Amino acid sequence: MKEKHAFPPLPQAVSGMALPAQLAQQAANAVRELFAEAAAENTTRSYAGALRYWAGWHVARYGFELTLPVPETVVLQFVVDHVVRRNADGELAWELPSSVDQALVASGLKAKLGPWTLSTVRHRVAVLSTAHRLKQQPNPCEQPAIRTVLSRAARASVKRGERPHKKTAVTLTELEAMLATCDESLEGLRDRALLCFGFASGGRRRSEIAAADIRDLRRIGDKGYLYRLEHSKTQQAGVTASSTPDKPVLDRAAVALEDWLGASGITQGAIFRRLWKRRVGPAISPAAVGEIVQRRARLAGLEGDFGGHSLRSGFITEASRQGVALPAIMQLTEHRAVASVIGYFQTGGATANPAARLLED
Repeated sequence: MKEKHAFPPLPQAVSGMALPAQLAQQAANAVRELFAEAAAENTTRSYAGALRYWAGWHVARYGFELTLPVPETVVLQFVVDHVVRRNADGELAWELPSSVDQALVASGLKAKLGPWTLSTVRHRVAVLSTAHRLKQQPNPCEQPAIRTVLSRAARASVKRGERPHKKTAVTLTELEAMLATCDESLEGLRDRALLCFGFASGGRRRSEIAAADIRDLRRIGDKGYLYRLEHSKTQQAGVTASSTPDKPVLDRAAVALEDWLGASGITQGAIFRRLWKRRVGPAISPAAVGEIVQRRARLAGLEGDFGGHSLRSGFITEASRQGVALPAIMQLTEHRAVASVIGYFQTGGATANPAARLLED
């Protein structure tokens, strides 16, 4: 099978030492097997990047290439190199030498100097664990010492007051303000349709919005569409008996979508497209969806950290505020685990809890 992705050679590292021109052969084989499993494109890209970082870090730290199985001590070193902690003097510290840190940043393998968030470290360790499982090698990432260190690091981060970073939710109030910035230009029509579609159809992920195709859109009545979501993060193998693929796009959202399709002349292919000087181009990327949300929030004067996920979290929060039952919300969002959605649900319904009004007259 022809591979769709190629891995560029890695730049020079510390003290003139060359990082490997390609991943260690076993790690490269693991990436190919990940592709063969038909994982989502974002997932395969993320896994490849993580393995590339492991290879570069290993050479810069130890002076020779990474091979599987990786010793448990190396994985422990990776964790303490990247996770911040308080040392005996009460100061924040981590173990990655500054020369290695600078080399990794200069090579493009690391975005900036300094430690990572714990979630990033966990992701890198999980990717290495997957590579070992695929190669049927003894897995150091599943050893009690690794699990314990990561668990204690999580407790320590909570004690320091660190919280998981989440995008600001676009609830109905924010959405209305953002829609008010969309004029009748082609760009305004597209952005209005995109925001309405992403919110009203169940808080679609940015990848799902970018992949939306005319062939999956069916008109129902004068002011409504059904969009058939054939593939999603939680439905990697397509529609199953437990999924509810038809997502409604009704009323205002349907009108906005109809206006965009009429003005753009789109009759087949991707629904949401790039615009080149008033000319309709190819499908937008998932990253562009996030940029549109950010730009419209900025134009509306909204404060917060907005992005593609803001529509999804905002839909769940708003639905909870309006008293929509959790199963009905999950039917549209395609969440399969209650734990994944309950945080947003509880946030939205917090002020509606009758126990919160005991002091009222």
